[in-house]
Amino acid sequence: MAARGLLLASFLLFSCFAETYGMISFSSLQRTLVVTASHRQGLLKGGEDKITVIWGLNQSFPAGTDSAYTTIGVKLCYAPISQVDRAWRKTDDRVSKDKTCQFKIVSRPYSNTNQTFEWTIERDVPTATYFVRAYAFNAEDLEVAYGQNTDAKKTTNLFEIQAITGRHMSLDIASVCFSALSVVALMGFVFAEKRKGRKAQQ
Repeated sequence: MAARGLLLASFLLFSCFAETYGMISFSSLQRTLVVTASHRQGLLKGGEDKITVIWGLNQSFPAGTDSAYTTIGVKLCYAPISQVDRAWRKTDDRVSKDKTCQFKIVSRPYSNTNQTFEWTIERDVPTATYFVRAYAFNAEDLEVAYGQNTDAKKTTNLFEIQAITGRHMSLDIASVCFSALSVVALMGFVFAEKRKGRKAQQ
């Protein structure tokens, strides 16, 4: 009996230690947040299209469920189809090791009313299929709850983003300017060399 009590105490102590040092497991988090992500239909383009994210507490939970929440962090996350054979996007139950959600959308102080944020997809977001997840953090900046705009298996409400490809007008303008400067510099150099040659002959 004493051994069993010691084992239980050790387990609780290890759990506290693990949580303190960022070894929180995703499976231990409650899904208390409701998250929606709206956008235009079809393929979304980085640097152009926008996603409107709305999040808030699921009101079916008892009062006080959110008493420890201090901050909400909303992230763009890879869907399973875009994680296949890509170890750098791998899902890990340890939140600190998880690579599913690599793109920060917004971070805000927690409010018990619904919050909205319109995010322009960043230019460096890779081509892939995504969903949106929000984490609730406590005063120690540790994840204590979450919500996402898809189901537990991450198969619904997914959307595709296409990365920027090809040249942009700004790059074209810059290349033209540098080309023109190069030609002018070359002509100036040739003219200076000819002038030196003439002076040497005289």
